[in-house]
Amino acid sequence: MTGYYKRIHLQQFGEGKLGEDAPELWKKFLDYYASTMAEGELTTKEKALIAFGVAIAESCPYCIEAYTTTLLEEGCDQDQIAEAMHVAASMKAGMTLAMGLQSKELSDKLTN
Repeated sequence: MTGYYKRIHLQQFGEGKLGEDAPELWKKFLDYYASTMAEGELTTKEKALIAFGVAIAESCPYCIEAYTTTLLEEGCDQDQIAEAMHVAASMKAGMTLAMGLQSKELSDKLTN
């Protein structure tokens, strides 16, 4: 799918283009997003690391770009970003392997 990711979409998202349709829902999303990403029990840097990990695991190029930028602005270096990437990758691998237990259970049941 060449050209599916368009950097302009990230800019348009930030500018609120999606708010042109169903503006009340867009505002509710923005309010929710802002409150979850604000400093709280976790720092904004910690929240950005979580968001980056989810972005990597879910393969969202928009979020990867946005949160890489945010992490650099929050003072992370490339080693910290790479470590977060590896945490996300190992979690995704573990989840994939854990799902294999469904197959193993069925296989054991049908062959024993």
